[in-house]
Amino acid sequence: MESEQSTSLNGLRILVVEDQAPIALQMEDMLVESECQVVGPASRVEQALKLLDEQIVDAAVLDLNIAGEMVYPVAEVMDARGLPYVFATGCDPSDIAAPYKQKPVLRKPFSRRTLLEAIQRIVGQGRAGF
Repeated sequence: MESEQSTSLNGLRILVVEDQAPIALQMEDMLVESECQVVGPASRVEQALKLLDEQIVDAAVLDLNIAGEMVYPVAEVMDARGLPYVFATGCDPSDIAAPYKQKPVLRKPFSRRTLLEAIQRIVGQGRAGF
């Protein structure tokens, strides 16, 4: 199963938006071990928006609250481009703003397996053959 996940995620460019460095590094390690390419990590909303303008991104993991600022502007750009993403948060999922309530949420802390399954699910929704 693990090798199937690695194969299906191989080469995906995942934007990581996370303001807590230890969590960002842990996510980066989890993704790199699964042969994904990490874009970022971005620790501010403005930085994430800049990365979206400059880099090719296939999907994203978005911390809901980035240094006191909600990540919704990044989610808006992802939606406008038809790109999948998952929110990562320690907050209650009911705190997510109405337009985003149907988006997948990873509750922190989460395991490598949970992260990879979430990415596989969101990317798989837009790809044939998954």
